[in-house]
Amino acid sequence: MGYLCIIIKSIALLCKTIFFLINKNMAIELGKFNHLEVVKKVDFGVYLDGEEAGEILLPTRYVPSHCEIGDILNVFLYLDNEERLIATTLTPLVQVGEFAYLEVAWINQFGAFLNWGLMKDLFVPFSEQKMKMQVGNKYIIYAYLDEESYRIVASAKVERYLSKEMPDYTPGQAVDILIWQKTDLGFKVIIENKFAGLIYDNEIFQKLFTGMKLKAYIKQVREDGKIDLIVQKMGMGNVNDFSKVLLEYIEDHGGNIDINDKSDADVIYDTFGVSKKTFKKAVGDLYKKRLIIIDESGLTLTNP
Repeated sequence: MGYLCIIIKSIALLCKTIFFLINKNMAIELGKFNHLEVVKKVDFGVYLDGEEAGEILLPTRYVPSHCEIGDILNVFLYLDNEERLIATTLTPLVQVGEFAYLEVAWINQFGAFLNWGLMKDLFVPFSEQKMKMQVGNKYIIYAYLDEESYRIVASAKVERYLSKEMPDYTPGQAVDILIWQKTDLGFKVIIENKFAGLIYDNEIFQKLFTGMKLKAYIKQVREDGKIDLIVQKMGMGNVNDFSKVLLEYIEDHGGNIDINDKSDADVIYDTFGVSKKTFKKAVGDLYKKRLIIIDESGLTLTNP
């Protein structure tokens, strides 16, 4: 019986190795969405044409209504609990090549498993953890394909997956960011799933937190490739945008600030990163809406 188990395990390992070698060169992309054609209908789902990878099962629970042979479906491909290639129409919280903020669902002797919105959790080996992960806690991770096992795995050592190339951004350019972590200078962010960047504390006028996704704007790309960003548009040309920022800032500071439309332009710029003209227009806008009171001591909410 012992020899039989060894033979079975060896055959399984050989089959998996062959599968990995074949799929490294296949047209489909594991860990990403693919447009695949329905080629067969069965009682437990439909099979999709995976070309070199063979037919790929899309279980019944994910099959769209009125699905017919010949239809092209947009599906996410991953490996199930038995390491079989399988499709789903669910959208995971992260795809291969992306960063995300995910919660630890459970841990075993090999590592941690993250909830990424699919039936099979996303594995983080202990070797890819910066600190020992805890169940219920959330971490910024990077999803990638392990070259040895060809499995989708994640790493909390995100620095190694950020690009070292010189960024080709221009001041004022809009980018999508993921808030990474708080530092003494401000918040480190991940830009467009590729570069690291920084938003300085004195240029933050809204609540930010790790895992938050939002749009930001390039302030400058330094000679060493480091990127500074701001959350509001350069110059805050839209007064309505800054009116909202100013109102939130007053709310976050107890309903009163010691800056008003008579304050020095440098103080206003150092605090908000906008010109005095833009600041005064926003103050006037809030005053007309009866949201603030203006006096010599500063600005106060009418309903704190």
